[in-house]
Amino acid sequence: MPAPPVETATQPDTLRRPLIDRVLRHLPASGMVSPSSVPGLMLLRQDQPEDTICGVYQPCVALVLQGRKQVSFGPRTLHYDAQHFFVTPLDLPSVATILDASPQRPFLSVGMLLDLRLLTSMILEGVASPPPPDDADRHAMCTGRVDAALLGPFDRLVALLDEPAHAPALAPLVQREITYRLLSGEAGWRLRQIAAVGSQGHQVSRAIALLRERFGEPLRIEDLARTAHMSTSGLHHHFKALTGMSPLQYQKQLRLSEARRLMLAERLDAATAAFRVGYESPSQFSREYSRQFGAPPVRDIARLRSLPQASDNP
Repeated sequence: MPAPPVETATQPDTLRRPLIDRVLRHLPASGMVSPSSVPGLMLLRQDQPEDTICGVYQPCVALVLQGRKQVSFGPRTLHYDAQHFFVTPLDLPSVATILDASPQRPFLSVGMLLDLRLLTSMILEGVASPPPPDDADRHAMCTGRVDAALLGPFDRLVALLDEPAHAPALAPLVQREITYRLLSGEAGWRLRQIAAVGSQGHQVSRAIALLRERFGEPLRIEDLARTAHMSTSGLHHHFKALTGMSPLQYQKQLRLSEARRLMLAERLDAATAAFRVGYESPSQFSREYSRQFGAPPVRDIARLRSLPQASDNP
C-alpha cells in the first residue's frame, strides 16, 4: 500500500490562491461582510493599513490570506499572517492593527464564528486534542500554523457563496470539519479548556456572559463568582489567566468599545455615550477613553469619520 503523500511547503500556497480569488470577487472594495447564505462566515478586505480597530472578538477562527495583523488584549499582543491562523474561544475585548495592506495587495481575511455547543458535543464524542506544551500559558486567544487541512475546508465554505441553494445543507458539514481540525490540532487544548463542561474555563465563560449582558451596570466580583460557581479569588485568578485582564478591566474595555460605537454609529455626544455605558463621570470617561484609544473622544471620532471606511474584526 503506497504511503500517504507528504505535505510540502507549496501546498498551502496552492490552496490559498483560489481562496484569495473568491474573496476578492465577493469583496471588490474595502469592507467586511457576513453573508446570510452562510451564517457564521466573515470576509474582510482592507486596502490600507489601519490602527486601533477596537472591539470585542466573538469566539471565532480567522485566516489571513494576504497582509499582516496584530491583536492586543490585556498586556499581550499576537501577530498573524498568511502562515498563521488566529483563534479565540472567548468573547475578548481587543485592539487590532492591520500592519500590511495596499490597493494593489489588500489585506484579506476569512473567518468563522465558533459554535461552543458544537465544540462541547465533539469533546463528548471523544475527539482528542494534543496535550499543551509544558511551558504553555492558559490564554484563550492564540495563533497557530496554517496547513492544507485547514485551508481546504475554508475554501469549500467560501465556495458555497456561489451555491446558495446548497449552502444550508453543506455549510454545517464544512463548519464541523473546520471545528474538528481546530480541536484535534495544536490549539485544541485551548478550545477544550473553555468548551469542556465543568472546566475552570467554562466557568469563567459564565462570568464573561454576565459581563457582556450587563456591562453598563455596577457588578461586584461576588456576583460574577456566584454566576461562575467559583470563589472570588479563584475567579479573579482564572479570569486573568484566560483573558489577560481582570474582570474590572474587561468591563471597562467593553464600556469604552461600546461608547465608541455609539458615538461613531449613532452620533451620540461623549457625555451621553458615557452615561449610556455606565459611567457616572464624563471627565473620568474622557481620561480612560484617551488612555485606551490615544486621543480624547471628540478628536478620535472625528479621525474615524474621516477614514474611507472603518472596518471590524476578524
